[in-house]
Amino acid sequence: MKEYKMRRGEHLEDRIPDMKATIEEYFGPVTGTEEHNGHELYVVEEPTNPVFDRILAGAASYSGKKDKLAVHFEERPAEEVIAEGNADAAADAVSDKNEFLLQATGRDAKSRRESLKRSVEDDAPDV
Repeated sequence: MKEYKMRRGEHLEDRIPDMKATIEEYFGPVTGTEEHNGHELYVVEEPTNPVFDRILAGAASYSGKKDKLAVHFEERPAEEVIAEGNADAAADAVSDKNEFLLQATGRDAKSRRESLKRSVEDDAPDV
């Protein structure tokens, strides 16, 4: 499960007022909810893109802090997808993930990677 921060001064509920509808728009019908680390997340059991097996997504709320986007993409092995003749679906899956994350966080892939690096460096123990 990955959690993504919003850009400074922005909030998840402002960027995506209807999380369920947005998830359905990108990945297919929401089939229910599931609790993960104390957060109630939407579940897409049968995503429209054959690359994905299952998707969990939603808001991770923390007392006194801004919500983060919590997402977990369960993907099938690339060899399996390509063997089925769905090579184009792999490119579409990457595009769908990046567009969804950009809409939710306001950060492109490069800025999300840099932010992740900084948070890992901040969490590193002092020696």
